[in-house]
Amino acid sequence: MTNVKLDKIDLKILETLQRDGRITNQNLAKKVCLSPSSCLQRVRRLESQQVICSYHARIDLAAVARHIMCIATVSLKNHTHEEFKAFETLVASIPEVVECFTVSGESDFIIRIICADMNRYLDINNHLVSSSTYQVNINSYVVMKENKAFKKVELKTLKGADSPAPD
Repeated sequence: MTNVKLDKIDLKILETLQRDGRITNQNLAKKVCLSPSSCLQRVRRLESQQVICSYHARIDLAAVARHIMCIATVSLKNHTHEEFKAFETLVASIPEVVECFTVSGESDFIIRIICADMNRYLDINNHLVSSSTYQVNINSYVVMKENKAFKKVELKTLKGADSPAPD
């Protein structure tokens, strides 16, 4: 996707929607100092340009069910396009793999897995290792505590030199 031209009002809309995706258009318009119709027009434009990709509810998994979270680094022995695509397809087929990143460095992928228990994690790990014709090395890390969960991106830190320094 190419960079979309965003003005300060667009950025304020995005910041507000990241904090509160359920805000009414009326309240959003007030926050960004627009009429409701102009605000809705901008939100729809941002959605059609896929700047706004989706809306989600963040749930407290501990309130829903017991679970474990594991972060795993994955290295493929051969770095062919076919092996990368095959691994990506395999990972996409496992619902407990909630994130997968292709990375540079010692590993080829970092994946985040959320599953019911360690037995299920072992099943997933075995599936990743044995379901493929390629050789894979997996290093796993069980998350003991989530110290800082992803909530939003401070867009102003990405949009130029006037960004504030970290605390």
